[in-house]
Amino acid sequence: MVGGSSGSDLGFEQKLWQAADKLRNNMDAAEYKHVVLGLIFLKYISDAFEEKYDYLKEQTLDPKSEVYVKEPSDRYGVMEDKDEYSAENIFWVPKAARWNYLEKNAKKPEIGKLIDDAMDAIEKDNFSLRGILSKNYARPALDKQRLGELIDLIGTIGLGDKESRSKDVLGRVYEYFIGQFADAEGKKGGQFYTPKSIVRLLAEMLEPYKGRIYDPCCGSGGMFVQSEKFIEAHGGKIGNISVYGQESNQTTWRLCKMNLAIRGIDSNVQWGDSFHNDVHRDLKSDFILANPPFNDSDWKGELLRDDVRWKFGVPPVGNANFAWVQHFIHHLSPFGIAGFVLANGSMSSNTSNEGEIRKNIIEGDLVDCMVALPSQLFYNTMIPACLWFVSRDKKNHKFRDRRGEVLFIDARKMGQMITRRNRELTDEELKKISDTYHSWRGEGGKYEDVLGFCKAVKTEEIEKQGFILTPGRYVGIEEEKDDGEPFDDKMKRLTSELSEQFKESKKLEEEIKKNLSGLGYKL
Repeated sequence: MVGGSSGSDLGFEQKLWQAADKLRNNMDAAEYKHVVLGLIFLKYISDAFEEKYDYLKEQTLDPKSEVYVKEPSDRYGVMEDKDEYSAENIFWVPKAARWNYLEKNAKKPEIGKLIDDAMDAIEKDNFSLRGILSKNYARPALDKQRLGELIDLIGTIGLGDKESRSKDVLGRVYEYFIGQFADAEGKKGGQFYTPKSIVRLLAEMLEPYKGRIYDPCCGSGGMFVQSEKFIEAHGGKIGNISVYGQESNQTTWRLCKMNLAIRGIDSNVQWGDSFHNDVHRDLKSDFILANPPFNDSDWKGELLRDDVRWKFGVPPVGNANFAWVQHFIHHLSPFGIAGFVLANGSMSSNTSNEGEIRKNIIEGDLVDCMVALPSQLFYNTMIPACLWFVSRDKKNHKFRDRRGEVLFIDARKMGQMITRRNRELTDEELKKISDTYHSWRGEGGKYEDVLGFCKAVKTEEIEKQGFILTPGRYVGIEEEKDDGEPFDDKMKRLTSELSEQFKESKKLEEEIKKNLSGLGYKL
């Protein structure tokens, strides 16, 4: 039987995280992340395997079943037949890697080695998982008692059985844990995680229903996961998209591969540097969703001065922003569209040829929409950020003719604080932004400029502004609502209130002096 509750209660992800975090003790979050997520992955594939195993056992024992097997030895052969599992896209889990075996041995000092051996065995029997599972549980620095307790904890939740899969229990746990680890790691966390509300906004605006989806700096795969969720939420078919990606950090790439594997997302995500080893060199994608590193000065641009991708100008060695922009454009199909996150400086910088590159891209009529984001959305940086939307065909591919026009949206005042440090966009705000974009490009609903929020601007006006793409420069300032109180009356009321507050302040000051004097301290 598959162990654990279905985890359907609201907030179970948080409770599980709090318990797991207690077991972390003094281990660095960046290291602990792979310990926990590796075990969660192992529990998931073991649950799915054991459920199928139990089903085959039940069927082979039932004389009324089509797969009834009389001889016990033959029955066992059916239950251990790899083809029975691969036919239903269930990973094959060898005996020594099954969760019930590991759970029975969780209190033994050699549990670390048993987990490493389990991971090795799973990789050997499942080609798509080779090279991506963490196999460092036997290391002396990892407290084996706490490791055993962590196994017991994860064992309390059902992850891979049919009921749990229907509720996306694993997806919820994985997504929540990845986000919490990003928060715990602070700056480093942003290397593998883009906040959920940002990814949702990109997916809602781009609507990646069908075609090739590409992310050349894919981190832990959040863009792909959210694209899948978007398709499911809108009644589409996952089989209608093809996923391509690349990630330069090998550890993060493994995390991405596991994240996609647990969701059954078939993908071509490779490890490597997208600038210097573009493994999808010939790919022309229909959708690009990405969050590249902000203002990366260590991209070794001096080695790529004559690259074929720099159609709009050679990007500066000291900042990769416009190398990423041109990499995205290079990989778009004739009707492709890209949405990506960049630092705010990309909208206005004129240093080191960046202004000229931006001017050429605007004059090439590729910029479709610009969104200024609120502060404190990201775990890893306080640098203000924006969204760029770049379209290869603004003439009339599915939407209205938008040539010579750019939509500017200023969302800086949106979002609500979810922690003392971080903000996120609400569902209503995500809908407002995406609906504005969709109505502007002709998908239904009447578009209107809204002072302080959005404005459709002609290229000629952008040229007059020096090809700067900052939304605040175009949308104007929202008019404050008049409260109806005459100015003179308001000033009399406010000064009267201030006078009363001064009197109260004086009384408090005298009271404090008196108390201090009673203690033998005079001011």
